[in-house]
Amino acid sequence: EVQLQASGGGLVQPRGSVTLSCAVSGSALDFFAMSWFRQAPGKEREGLACITRSWGDTQYAPSAVGRFTISRDSAKNTMYLQMNSLKPDDTAIYYCATDLQFDCDTTKVQYDYSGQGTQVTVSS
Repeated sequence: EVQLQASGGGLVQPRGSVTLSCAVSGSALDFFAMSWFRQAPGKEREGLACITRSWGDTQYAPSAVGRFTISRDSAKNTMYLQMNSLKPDDTAIYYCATDLQFDCDTTKVQYDYSGQGTQVTVSS
């Protein structure tokens, strides 16, 4: 079983930046696509970004393009989501997730494995 734990959230000022981390148990990070999604109060889940094992190819949702960067460090069993130019609309709980599949699909919001999320609040 894969365990994931997101961390790094907090209170961020508008136009600020934050980098989220996701600790991944075992070797899943080395073999399968990993994703980030978020859920804001009163809103549906939204897929944000995905990174594949092969060549580290990335895929982003329109709301993330140009502002968010997904990356991974296999040596640390950790995935990251760097978020820049944050807006109040980015306030949400952010989750890392995987279905132990090889391909990315940022439209997907239901996953077999997703740990507890981390809260990001964008406010002055």
